[in-house]
Amino acid sequence: MKMITIRWALLLPLLLLNHWGNAQTTKPAVPPASFLVSFPTSKGTQFDGRLLLMLSKNNKAEPRFQITDGPETQLAFGIDVENWKAGQLKAFNQSAFGYPIESLKNVPAGEYYVQVLLDKYQTYHRADGKVVKLGWDRGEGRQWNQAPGNLYSKPIKIKYDPKASKPITLTLDQEIPPIPEPADTKYIKHIKFKSERLSKFWGRDIYLGAHVLLPEGFDEHPDARYPLAIFHGHFPDDFSGWRTTPPDTTIPCTYSARFKLDCYNRIEQQEAYDFYKMWTGPNFPRMIAIEIQHANPFYDDSYAVNSENLGPYGDAITYELIPYLEQKFRGIGQGWARFMYGGSTGGWEALAAQVFYPDEYNGCYAACPDPIDFRAFTVVDIYKDKNAYWLESDFKKTPRPGTRDYLGHVSTTLREANMRELVLGTKSRSGQQWDIWEAVYSPVGADGYPQRIWDKYTGEINPKVAQFWKENYDLSYILKRDWPKHGTKLRGKIHIYCGDMDNYYLNNAVYLMEDILKETTNPSYDGEVDYGDRAEHCWNGDHTQPNAISRLRYHRMFIPKWAKEVESRAPVGADLKSWKY
Repeated sequence: MKMITIRWALLLPLLLLNHWGNAQTTKPAVPPASFLVSFPTSKGTQFDGRLLLMLSKNNKAEPRFQITDGPETQLAFGIDVENWKAGQLKAFNQSAFGYPIESLKNVPAGEYYVQVLLDKYQTYHRADGKVVKLGWDRGEGRQWNQAPGNLYSKPIKIKYDPKASKPITLTLDQEIPPIPEPADTKYIKHIKFKSERLSKFWGRDIYLGAHVLLPEGFDEHPDARYPLAIFHGHFPDDFSGWRTTPPDTTIPCTYSARFKLDCYNRIEQQEAYDFYKMWTGPNFPRMIAIEIQHANPFYDDSYAVNSENLGPYGDAITYELIPYLEQKFRGIGQGWARFMYGGSTGGWEALAAQVFYPDEYNGCYAACPDPIDFRAFTVVDIYKDKNAYWLESDFKKTPRPGTRDYLGHVSTTLREANMRELVLGTKSRSGQQWDIWEAVYSPVGADGYPQRIWDKYTGEINPKVAQFWKENYDLSYILKRDWPKHGTKLRGKIHIYCGDMDNYYLNNAVYLMEDILKETTNPSYDGEVDYGDRAEHCWNGDHTQPNAISRLRYHRMFIPKWAKEVESRAPVGADLKSWKY
């Protein structure tokens, strides 16, 4: 026994060395491909981007239009591609990250409609020295499933078995067509404006846009100069809520599942036509109304502030685009004669621009704003909570809710919404809600992309990034911090509205800001905070109509409201009459 032990002692180091050498040289096993994807030379030679594979159990719509946060979602899987050449096969195997099922190996065998799509990226050489690969707006508002130029395949029906050895081959042989430019009319003009500030930041020409609604009598009163009403929010195809003809009763009715109303499309048309009649009628204030286009490589909207990752959009809008529009369309061109309104993203922007540029705007009407106090970043306190996705305790983990209805029924968890984004794009590139907050508010990371506020997969919060958010974009904190300096400039200008059952829990942050506003002194804020009882997203202060109607009436609600209020905040000698002809 002793001799055998000695021999093994001599042989053991050699055996271990041989094993370690094999371990170092053996490549990790690559899971077999379930799907192979390519694109033909007729569609291009080489691309970067996010390649998405989608599986649907139904053909109610193309799979690319069925990837949602809600329970009705179908399946999606994503991989990054760089320098992908025509004819080269890209594989989707069990390592591809998916939502809501994370791996193809766990997808039940069965029949599916399958589709692939390539969300294309461009390379940007930014002024900060960072080189990044991102998408870009092509008139659709940075929407991956609608962006002109993105490649996709027609849906086909397949039988899928995760244990099958033969992969399914798919070809990106379709291309989303360009979006036609809207035509100018008597009342609506469409502007495309090159921003020098943004072009310098991004290292290429960057344009801002605007839909401009001219007042009745604009041509008949060539000497009149007008206040500017700025409607913030996601950029529509044309001026929202505007229609010069009665509703088209020949088109099929569409049902609104959100509001449980039939023929909601005709209701929208009727409201838009009614606004046209009011706008051109004898008693409506005459002013210029604009909707700004500031889609960017991260999202359909810049949040109208300066950002390390997006560039100086706040300055570009305030000091470049708006003065240009006022000069072109005979605006008064002074801060007292400008005001802002909007809902959701637009609500946050209206309030943020008022806070950051107190001299340049004379009032904001912020409905259902995105989180304006990061102690209630929806349902997360980014300063105290350690994890965004879970309420943790000694013996269980409870998922945080993401979306609810007015009765409190939850349809999405916060983690589920973020996992969907992680499939659509890594490095904050999904073009969706949580990623744009990160892109706007976060400092730039070493790789040129936004630093994560929390680990996108685990939800673990980064306190250093949270502190950066606080000092630069937490509107409630900033308002309190800077009130001694700017309070006199903001008095009477702040109006906030929110449903107390907002679908995204946005009312939580409004409560916190209201507490701060109530404590203001020398001067008091002298504004307005109001809540809609059991009202969902995006209630805007109208207690006389259901939100399905009031959400269509932003222009007619806030333009006359400001026209009355401005008399108390306009400087001595300001023209308050000529534009009310």
